[in-house]
Amino acid sequence: QVQLVESGGGLVQPGGSLRLSCVASKIPYGFDLAEMAWYRQAPGKQRELVAAISIDDGTTYLRSVRGRFRISRVNANSTVFLQMNNLKPEDTGVYYCNTDQTWGQGIQVTVSS
Repeated sequence: QVQLVESGGGLVQPGGSLRLSCVASKIPYGFDLAEMAWYRQAPGKQRELVAAISIDDGTTYLRSVRGRFRISRVNANSTVFLQMNNLKPEDTGVYYCNTDQTWGQGIQVTVSS
């Protein structure tokens, strides 16, 4: 069964940075053939796609994070990253790693002074 384990969340002041990591395991066709994504869910809101990366490193971003967030992957380590810079209070939420129909447990990101 595919497993995704996130790390790197926490509390940060507005304007600060965080880097989220997600380590994948047990992907039957191999991590290098998996499209990976980060979603987030703020309190009282629906889960939304933040960023996605394809198997050939093509990327997609939520409009509000473009230019501030960067998704990347290291296939050798089965890891996908989300570098988040110039964080804003509206970036607060639980961030989830996703591939196909598998979700990580979620990790809290709080942006507050």
